[in-house]
Amino acid sequence: MRRALVVCLFVVVVGRLAAAPPERTHGITPADYASVNTITEIAVSPDGKQVAYCLATWDKKADGRRIDLWVVDTDGKGKPRQLTDDRSNDSHPKWSADGKSVYVLARRGAKAKPQVWKVPLDGRQQQVTDARDGVVAFDYAPKADTVFYTIDATATDKDNFSELREKFGKIEYGHGKRTVSELYAQKADGNPEKLIAEKRYVREFAVTADGKKVAMVSAFDDTVVKSEGESRVDVWEGGTVVTPPTDVYRAKAASPYAWLEGLAWNPDGTRFAFCAVFDAYPAEVVTGELKGGKWITDLMPRLSKTHVRGYGSPLRWQGNILVYLGEKLGAVGIAAWMPESAASRDLLDPSGVVYAFDHDPAGAVGVYLSGYASRLPNLFAESNGRNRQLTDINPHTADWKFPTVEHVTWKAPDGTSVGGPLELPFGWKKGDKPLPLVVAIHGGPTTASYNDLRFDPHNGRLYFAAAGYAVLCPNYRGSTGYGDKFVTDLIGNENDLDVKDILAGIQHLVKEGIADPERIAVMGWSNGGYLTNCLITLKDPPVKVRAASSGAGILDTVAEWGFNDEPAYPIVFKKGLPWERPEIYKKTSPTYGIGNVTTPTLVHVGGNDDRCPPGHSRMLYRALKEYQKVPTQLCVYPGQPHGLGTLTFRTAKMEWDLAWFEKYLKK
Repeated sequence: MRRALVVCLFVVVVGRLAAAPPERTHGITPADYASVNTITEIAVSPDGKQVAYCLATWDKKADGRRIDLWVVDTDGKGKPRQLTDDRSNDSHPKWSADGKSVYVLARRGAKAKPQVWKVPLDGRQQQVTDARDGVVAFDYAPKADTVFYTIDATATDKDNFSELREKFGKIEYGHGKRTVSELYAQKADGNPEKLIAEKRYVREFAVTADGKKVAMVSAFDDTVVKSEGESRVDVWEGGTVVTPPTDVYRAKAASPYAWLEGLAWNPDGTRFAFCAVFDAYPAEVVTGELKGGKWITDLMPRLSKTHVRGYGSPLRWQGNILVYLGEKLGAVGIAAWMPESAASRDLLDPSGVVYAFDHDPAGAVGVYLSGYASRLPNLFAESNGRNRQLTDINPHTADWKFPTVEHVTWKAPDGTSVGGPLELPFGWKKGDKPLPLVVAIHGGPTTASYNDLRFDPHNGRLYFAAAGYAVLCPNYRGSTGYGDKFVTDLIGNENDLDVKDILAGIQHLVKEGIADPERIAVMGWSNGGYLTNCLITLKDPPVKVRAASSGAGILDTVAEWGFNDEPAYPIVFKKGLPWERPEIYKKTSPTYGIGNVTTPTLVHVGGNDDRCPPGHSRMLYRALKEYQKVPTQLCVYPGQPHGLGTLTFRTAKMEWDLAWFEKYLKK
């Protein structure tokens, strides 16, 4: 029965809170963001007595985050120990079979390429791989004591123009050469052995405990357009690669454009699972089972009111029980599926948000990374019905004046119940003077804002509430955690239902006496930036938006299909290609409402953003400054991708947001 222990024990763990905090005296500012530490990954040791974790801290000199490897006992009695301190961005921790070392992927040295390293609990680090251009990803098979890893290679496709492309090699061509992967296996005391060079790109892979099978998410090349619509899961065994049936997540799925991620094997290597994450539809868990020498794939039955958390959701097998993260109404907890009985259990607790979890092979000890509305995330462990906090990675925040966070609900114009987190300044209580309101809109849209405490420069969390604003984070139509229909209603209805949901949330807070109707601002990043653009281009809106911050926002949806790196997104939401559904593309484009804009608008975008290219932001800025004569400022962050990576730029964005809203909301 020990296999099922983790499934039971997590029921107790997720909702339990710590003792009352000390007196809060520190007013939070954007400068404090540099001091916030984050745990990025965890791994429980084979005997369940320790958990390794990767701790990310900000390095002001390097202007970026650096990640080191730590370990702590799961009994809660010992202090965390730092195993690496060279700021080499350790990632993907995997315990050695004997539990005496942890394997990680890291760059050690200023110009070093990523390699697999073995980090003993007591002793000197050892470099395991020596790939010339670096290792892309790795896994470890404990029973075989073997490291498996992939490297990038280049495949040249031949056609009638191959020679011409070679002759003029300095030209950038649309196709002809592509990035592919090679897979290697390397025993602790041996040389690397090439297992696969299939001329396909391996985006992710997982190895069975005995090292005899490898499941791979593979695609034609490394581009997003191939990954989201054509990637598949292959299985390597004994020198042969087979492709289990793909119809459940492609041909027969609600959408053929799924992102595949989170591969995990059960202990005996007879079952695997992975997440199929869709735009516009709830994520699914796909399972594969070996029966009669053939692989059979199917969908894990989903709980009726709980969504599988997409975008990075971990999957873990506990024997033949599959454990995963589920979300509902802005909360994220642990759920389990028992294939043998075809039963699922919803273990969600509305008071917490679980980011990651792991357990030992026997299922005796469970460890999870969780945050709450009253505190930043930390590691917790559970065994024998007893839970304990293992880490305190941000002790300096004990006196911070954190905002209160609660989940609120309201009715959309069509009667649909809509909700989302509401942040209120420290000490504010109902009956106090109404507050200026910032509507912080999440991206996706097939994700959600969660009911926890988080310092988020992209999406306005914490730093606005700390400055005296009410902050509403609406989970508008298309968000997850509110039922399947709530997600799919947005298809064909962007710049309509989502906008109405958000406006209704603003009106609800005004009616409740929380928000000052004369001081309303909107902001967001990615799809949140798009919805900001939709809101400011409305004609005769029911509430007046006095200021806006549009981050990496789409302005024209035809350009979105043409320039963004994921064209499937508009194809799904607009029900076809631009020439097939021109009326929907026009209806969903804020471009045609720019003449209505009177809202002072701050515009942010990364200079190298492929997801929401800078052209959209530049077009918005040009229209407002040169033609509408609306107060505006364009901030292009050099070299930055879809999310801002440097501490300087994240701090700059927060300070710009605060200054902009301070001026135009006339606090």
